[in-house]
Amino acid sequence: MTKPIELVIFDCDGVLVDSERIAARVQVALGAELGWPLTEDEVVDRFIGRSHAAIREQIAARLGEETAAIWAKRFEQLHREAVDADLAPVEGLPEALDAITLPTCVASSGSHEKMRHTLGRTGLYDRFAGRIHSATEVARGKPAPDLFLYAARQMGADPAACVVVEDSRPGVLAARAAGMRAFGYAGGLTPAERLEGHGTTVFHDMRELPALITATVPNPRRAAGG
Repeated sequence: MTKPIELVIFDCDGVLVDSERIAARVQVALGAELGWPLTEDEVVDRFIGRSHAAIREQIAARLGEETAAIWAKRFEQLHREAVDADLAPVEGLPEALDAITLPTCVASSGSHEKMRHTLGRTGLYDRFAGRIHSATEVARGKPAPDLFLYAARQMGADPAACVVVEDSRPGVLAARAAGMRAFGYAGGLTPAERLEGHGTTVFHDMRELPALITATVPNPRRAAGG
């Protein structure tokens, strides 16, 4: 029998804050500037949902370590400027959080510094303060399960009783590898078909999430034949 949910784990970028569009725009611009022309679709496929270290490895393999270092520094600067100018919560997210009564936390490929900035700019940081976990704290980033297993351990939750809210393919793959159920948010840049798979419910409007989570909780009477 499926275990009752003990914890809802949220990704940050593209799930809590509408930052993936900003990141993709900046990456496309930097690729054109530094010698690796990329389309938005290619950025989504290669970079979205992955840690800064994993992205830098790809750039270094293509353009060399020196250019990868320049790219990383320029990305941090341009991304911060764009976040300060344009960032907002994902549409419907504040209402969804208000309706979710289960314990929650954040587990993101981004650094703690980045999340303090993005969640702070959107008024969301205080909702999760003390329950924010970063890929910088584990050996392997998504799609490995390390980050979600770490978040569950820190929160005292059984992985089998956790659900993950993700918007990227590496994220849903990490949730499955951790033995967790996943909700794949397809209202962002990643096409719905790239989120689909075993143990994953795909949805398009963040306001749908509380009802989807409630529907995932086993009904003891139904399980007993009542």
